Amino acid sequence: MLRRVPDGRRLQRRAEAVLGTSIGGGPRADERPVPLPLTVLPYAVMALVAVVDGVAGASVGLLPLVSLGPAFAGLIGSWVRTAVIGALAVAVVCALGVADGLFAERRGFAAIGAVVGVTVAGMIAAITRQRREAELASVRSIAEVAQRVLLRPVPAEPGHLRAAVSYTSAVAEARIGGDLYEVVASPAGVRVIIGDVQGKGLEAVETAAVVLGAFREAAHDEKTLEGVGERVQRAADRTVSGEKFVTALMAEISPQDGTTLLNFGHPPPMVVSPDGTVVFPEPPAYSLPLGLGVDRGEPAVPFAVSFRPGDQLFLYTDGVTEARDAAGSFYPLGSRAGLLSAADPQDALEALRTDLIRHTRGPPARRRGDAAAAPPRTGHRAGRGRRRRADHRHPGRAGGGGGRRRSVRAGGPVRRSRSRVSGSRGGPSPCRSW
Repeated sequence: MLRRVPDGRRLQRRAEAVLGTSIGGGPRADERPVPLPLTVLPYAVMALVAVVDGVAGASVGLLPLVSLGPAFAGLIGSWVRTAVIGALAVAVVCALGVADGLFAERRGFAAIGAVVGVTVAGMIAAITRQRREAELASVRSIAEVAQRVLLRPVPAEPGHLRAAVSYTSAVAEARIGGDLYEVVASPAGVRVIIGDVQGKGLEAVETAAVVLGAFREAAHDEKTLEGVGERVQRAADRTVSGEKFVTALMAEISPQDGTTLLNFGHPPPMVVSPDGTVVFPEPPAYSLPLGLGVDRGEPAVPFAVSFRPGDQLFLYTDGVTEARDAAGSFYPLGSRAGLLSAADPQDALEALRTDLIRHTRGPPARRRGDAAAAPPRTGHRAGRGRRRRADHRHPGRAGGGGGRRRSVRAGGPVRRSRSRVSGSRGGPSPCRSW
């Protein structure tokens, strides 16, 4: 059975019906108000030409320049507005032509012909522009729906935690990409994943969807975090082709068994103690990222981390620590941990996000951030993972002073176009995502 694929507008309406809300973030392209200066520009140009023509006289031959009015209208307004301004321009030409006596010769009729021709061309341009703007708005709306389906809002209170997620893009208009995250309340505890797909575009989105789908299913079914990782890795190996891969970090937070991490070539998390001590716990051995084959290299080994009452555990992508300022210096995540001292995790993340924007000197419109927090808990077991104190430098680089980041890179650099941080606080123990 064959069925015609609905156009973009129908897809948008169906998505709005499913979501129960409007998408697209604003009015349609043809409904957006035109700024006042651009609104009065066609009238101002025609008035200026009329004044100059009246002062300079008919011998100068400025009358055809009245057509600039409908020309500007076609660039910024609808075809109806262009037609109205064109009719007004014809009236102005007729009035000036009669006053100057130009209709006794061909000059007056030539001026009217010029205005009519430019008006028709402006109407065609306006129609074409509006159609393209409508198509672009529809595509953006569908992309936003895909983003909501791929990166769904996390539950407000998964298990014993309170959670929230945010997405930070280094591209002004970006709404969807290869970064991924999820928080799932399972019988074994709250399980979290954060990852970064190497590559970009629809292929990266497809890979992220596969990884998230496998994690969401395995997080509920598997008894151990290692089993979850194996399921996700098999799903990624079946889907990812060529030299693509996904770095990922999984966490399992249980009131009884403590906090366990599973690292697939991802930057180590950051643990902040109440006294301000910052460490980056590393796994016993880094495994290959997802998608490079389960038979290659060392398998991922789960390891426990110390997560005591009052501690904060932050998961992040390297888009945070590799953000550069004007001088080329990396963002010093370790030394900025004090910004996370706010009682409200959302306020803490907002402070860190603002500082990151200031560091990169990027406009706020290009960044978005989320946070997740958990209620007070009992202490967690001390971990076997190696922990290193961090100074003010980049935690994932040699000489950075912070815990060494030894994430495996294969087939090209990991994408750094997007950044996200996620974390948890023990005892008060939030689990934050940026």
